[in-house]
Amino acid sequence: MKIFGKILLTLLLTAGFFSLSFAAGNAERGKKLFTDPKFAGGTSGNSCNTCHPNGKGLERAGEKGRTEWRNPGGTWLALEDANNVCIMMANKGKTIDPRSQDMRDLVAYIKSLSGKEK
Repeated sequence: MKIFGKILLTLLLTAGFFSLSFAAGNAERGKKLFTDPKFAGGTSGNSCNTCHPNGKGLERAGEKGRTEWRNPGGTWLALEDANNVCIMMANKGKTIDPRSQDMRDLVAYIKSLSGKEK
């Protein structure tokens, strides 16, 4: 029975570790999505980088404690919602699931811009 407990504990710790690393998002992959004009089915020829070259203007978007984000589409309570509005309006793409890996990666990239001068 002790062996079963140790195996179970090891599996739970391993699963927790991988779920945390997966949930955090990959900023490097997010940057690739940010610069891809076809991301999310975009048809305008624009990418996020078209309006925000090298993340310009987004340096504060990923700050801790931030409770709202503004863009030409309005004011949003979640960065994921603000991203989706830009995807729809500027990129002429389709919204992506706020819980998807693509969104986590995009948010990770935007948060990596925090405090950087462009």
